[in-house]
This record gives sequence, structure tokens and C-alpha cells, in this order.
Amino acid sequence: MRAMDIAATGMMAQQTNVEVIANNIANQNTTGFKEQRPEFQDLLYQTERRGGANSSDNNTIVPVGVQIGIGVQTAAVYRINTQGNLAQTGNPLDLAVQGNGYFQVLQPDGTIAYTRDGSFQLSPTGEIVTADGYVVEPGITIPQNTTSISVNSSGQVQAQVAGQTNPQTVGQLQLANFANPDGLNAIGNNLYLQTQASGQPVTGDPGTTAFGTVNQGMLETSNVDIVSEITNLITAQRAYEMNSKVIQTSDQMMQTLNQIQ
Repeated sequence: MRAMDIAATGMMAQQTNVEVIANNIANQNTTGFKEQRPEFQDLLYQTERRGGANSSDNNTIVPVGVQIGIGVQTAAVYRINTQGNLAQTGNPLDLAVQGNGYFQVLQPDGTIAYTRDGSFQLSPTGEIVTADGYVVEPGITIPQNTTSISVNSSGQVQAQVAGQTNPQTVGQLQLANFANPDGLNAIGNNLYLQTQASGQPVTGDPGTTAFGTVNQGMLETSNVDIVSEITNLITAQRAYEMNSKVIQTSDQMMQTLNQIQ
């Protein structure tokens, strides 16, 4: 009775589907979050009669064989890297990337992580850091007695220091881009790491070719479409119920066989 095992793989696949949807819904208000989608593929097939084989000594050919599938499996869970909406915050250290590119973050172990979350702050020494205190690369330090900070669309950071007439340029933000951003490894805290699948990062100034622009006083919201997620959740629930029904039917058929005397 292969139907029971086949339906079990279907239930596990839909369980994965619901878990991905649940994570999307949970992160509908996470800054810079990119929604995910599972991708499924069929499992191996058991061939009971091979198409194209000789069916007689006269070289007649079997036009269509017999292959029975044994279920479904999760092939990938990929990110949909569409642009999220830009929400006005008014905080001068809130930065949003409109277009391609990731901010670069120096982790405590010395490796570089990448993020779309531009909710930055100042460290006790005046460096621009993330909410976890990780330095935003390249490291930019704001002078003491700074009265205002401005970041233009090209990522140039200027500070207006008390007692000075003209603003002082204190650094230049750079963005990183990847040939395959879907291949980045998400490690939590809105951070990603490069992998062999993502390829090597290419860095450049915002606003140049292949890089987006920086918007000061804004944050990129999650790109999760809650209506779409609820619709997908209902579809996954119905698919799970149908696979459960197949298991129940298979069980009833086995009970019928056991009752035959």
C-alpha cells in the first residue's frame, strides 16, 4: 500500500509550507525582511514497465510505460528579493536602500555580514553601528559636538560640528551586491553571510551602476504581502487535509483486506 507512504510525504511537504508561511507572517513588521517561498519536486519513480521496450519478437515497441511516483520532497526555500516599502522615521541614522545592495556589517569574529536593515545608531565612541553594536563598514566615526548628521543618496556622510560653518565629510558608505542574492545564508538578526551559491560580493558606492541609492530618515519595511500569505495558508491547509484523507482511505482499504476470510 504505497499510497499511505506517498501521502505522508505530502503531509510533511505541506507542514514545511505552513512553517515557511508562519515565518513570513511573524516577520511582517521586521525591517528589511524578504518573504520566502518553498519549492517542491517529485521523488523517484518506480518503473514497472519501461516505455520504449520491445513488446514482441517483431520489434513492436511499448508506447507508454508504467511509472509510479513515490511522493514529494522540498527542493528549496528561496527568498523573494523584491523592494519593500520605505517608511518615513525622521531618525537621521535610519537608512534605507532603494534598489540593489546590502549594508556591510563587521561581526565580532572579524567576518563581514550583510543586511538590508538600516536602523543604525552611534556607539559610545561615535561609530555608526547596528542595534547589536556591530560596526557598519567601512567604519565611520561621528565627531563629538556634532549637531546634525546628513547622508546623501550616494552614501556620503557629513556631520555639522558645533562652532563650524560648513559640514564636515566624515565617511562614505558602500554597498555590496551579489550575482545570486538568493544564495546568501541567513543567520538571524537581519544578517546574511556569503556562500559559494551567492558568489563573491561586489562593492561600490550607492547610486552607481548596479547599486541602489540610500534614503536618510527612512527604513525598508518587510515585503510580506499578508493577504497573499493568508491565501497560501488556506491552500496549504487544504492540501494537508487531502493528504490526510488519502491516509485514512488507505487505512480503510487495509482494514477491508484484513476482514476478508
